[in-house]
Amino acid sequence: MFMAEFKLRFGDRKWYVRRLVEASSVEEAEEKAKRYAELMNRGEVKWEFSYVIEAERPLFIGDEELGKLSA
Repeated sequence: MFMAEFKLRFGDRKWYVRRLVEASSVEEAEEKAKRYAELMNRGEVKWEFSYVIEAERPLFIGDEELGKLSA
């Protein structure tokens, strides 16, 4: 599993979002993420692809993560 980060722009505003990507390699995940950004650029919000990382447990806040932070 991979996770892609995108920079979104709307006027003066800028923020970041992440999306999970189903792919068998980093290269495939990057291609899919870039294509996703292109397809999302049909509205007023500008999507810019930033990067892809391999992720085992992305976006979870669970007991394991809380335990690591409090140690």
